[in-house]
Amino acid sequence: MKVCIIQPEYSADYSLSDLYFEREMALLDACEPGMDIIVLPEACDIPCLAPSKEEFLASYRKYNQPLLEKVVATARRCHAMVFVSAVQEVETGLRNTTYAYDRQGNLAGCYYKQHLVNRSEVKVRHMDAGYTWEFSEPTVIEMEGIRFGFLTCYDFYFYEAFANMARQKLDVIIGCSHQRSDTHSALEIITRNLAYNTNAYVVRASVSMGENSPTGGCSMVVAPNGDVLTNMKSRVGMECVEIDVTKKYYKSAGFGGEMKAHYEYIEDGRRPWKYRPGGSAIVPPDQWMPYPRVCAHRGFNTVAPENSMPAYGAAVAMGAEEIEFDLWFTKDGEIVSIHDSTLERVSTGSGRVWEHTYEELLQMDFGVKFSEAYKGLRILKFEEILKKFSCHTIMNIHIKTRDNDHPYDEALLEKIIKLIEKYDCVQYCYIMSGNDHLLRQVGEKYPHILRCVGGGNERWRIVDRAIEMGCEKVQLVKPYFNQEMIDKAKAHGIGLNVFWSDDPEETRKFLDMGIEVILTNDFHRINEVVCAWKKEHQK
Repeated sequence: MKVCIIQPEYSADYSLSDLYFEREMALLDACEPGMDIIVLPEACDIPCLAPSKEEFLASYRKYNQPLLEKVVATARRCHAMVFVSAVQEVETGLRNTTYAYDRQGNLAGCYYKQHLVNRSEVKVRHMDAGYTWEFSEPTVIEMEGIRFGFLTCYDFYFYEAFANMARQKLDVIIGCSHQRSDTHSALEIITRNLAYNTNAYVVRASVSMGENSPTGGCSMVVAPNGDVLTNMKSRVGMECVEIDVTKKYYKSAGFGGEMKAHYEYIEDGRRPWKYRPGGSAIVPPDQWMPYPRVCAHRGFNTVAPENSMPAYGAAVAMGAEEIEFDLWFTKDGEIVSIHDSTLERVSTGSGRVWEHTYEELLQMDFGVKFSEAYKGLRILKFEEILKKFSCHTIMNIHIKTRDNDHPYDEALLEKIIKLIEKYDCVQYCYIMSGNDHLLRQVGEKYPHILRCVGGGNERWRIVDRAIEMGCEKVQLVKPYFNQEMIDKAKAHGIGLNVFWSDDPEETRKFLDMGIEVILTNDFHRINEVVCAWKKEHQK
């Protein structure tokens, strides 16, 4: 099959858009019959950098329809399958879309870019991103018995997706791209790695940043064994190469092993616990998780013992956007999950938590006082919670202190932060405390960790304290707040939790006031109320 890659010029000067679009169209006009596959770069209807939403929309409205009409005409004239990236309008907004046309110019299917650039596509252009947080299988469009897979620009960097694409037994991966800042060598490494890991041809089209530019460009075709069949570097124009889509690469699976594709060999030894958390159970991080939310206070503690794995598991399994739990330290410096400083209420032990070693606490029963059905439950370490639920929910981590007037032990605080980092939970948690000394410690030494101000000694000043310390959230304590405090927090971009509500009417009142996160002991009951409130207010 004859594959053609098109690499047009690109400019950061928006005023040149008409000229550069005309040159794109001229390249399509130069395509000839006999070409089987034609691939164009990302965002062909935005021919020059559109630095604002208004300029982006102007380009889309001006060039999108003429581009797609030209592509359809080219497919028919050349009797070729053509792939082009452009904007598509759907019910939920505008999407970065790769259109796949068959030889008759019919739309065979679409691929929606899975990893949007937060800085430009989401914050500036306000493109639809909701679907990117939903579970989906890799897009496969089959034409003439050829299985096509897709990546668009930023998608190329998420190597963890390559193994999932390999499972689809693809023949060709279409890459409509920009990737304007990477070097030629980096772009070649990325593309060869993709081909080798998926046992598919990769046909990548990008834009030239200038004939002498050492970055960007690199429209190329790479074979399944990693061989580069052609690489345009920064040249403007088009190049063609012959490929045999039936030709795969098989190697010995280890010295003396049977012949397999590389990804099949890798599957033999896969160990998921060695990777970053991933998969359908992963939820959006705190910055993306929509409001309002329900936070299961000490887990779903009306159905299972508080601060226990059954309580957290029940809440997460039922869809809790957040769970809240408390941390104390033991005599030997272990971090454990328990609310009270004393043991009598929730266990068969007695005394203060910090008066016992972790091994001593393990001898106590932390389930039987809730119900005989939970007899034998042991105290949980902080690390056990992270190991099981990291990235599966947002964690409201309440670090308990003996009083609110003294700093927290630096070594213990470091241990907590290192565990958060170890389990890849930085974007999925925040530290909550009424101890301003602790919150300042976190802000000074670990500014990448979100902080939430709790009641402490000055509950009526909770919003002012958050502003003074630069904290991202407050956890209001009823009845020590009013509408004025809520409005002030919102004006300063501060998130609003409330502790607590198990009453449906009270919950609705809090939501109407502007509260964003409801802490509750009765997760299911309150979650039903919040879900109903969302539906009412999203109409």
